[in-house]
Amino acid sequence: MKKLLIVDDSKVSRMVIRAHIKAVQPDWEFLEAATGEEALKIVDEAKPDFCTMDINMPGMLGTDAAEQILDKHPHMRIAIFSANVQDMMQTRANSIGSIFVAKPVTEKSIAIVLNYFASAA
Repeated sequence: MKKLLIVDDSKVSRMVIRAHIKAVQPDWEFLEAATGEEALKIVDEAKPDFCTMDINMPGMLGTDAAEQILDKHPHMRIAIFSANVQDMMQTRANSIGSIFVAKPVTEKSIAIVLNYFASAA
């Protein structure tokens, strides 16, 4: 069974992402974190296969958390979701080895993420 960690300070955003992915991957296990720091702990303990990450959260930026995760777990796939669609955010997400997906979360954006996750297999 695959595990997905959803990291976002908005509980509503976490619920939306979970609902969209669960509709396509009902057998996956879902983990959640509200901060980058919490995500780092969960990754070390639960070893999820995939991660979705918001950028702007209290404390650590999502891109910084993603970078730290990928330093320790280079084969993990991380999709960074953000409403902040500035080129520098997209470039930063891509430069650390993740993909950038603009919010709001839609079926189309989830399809892109799931294709990215599937390419890890």
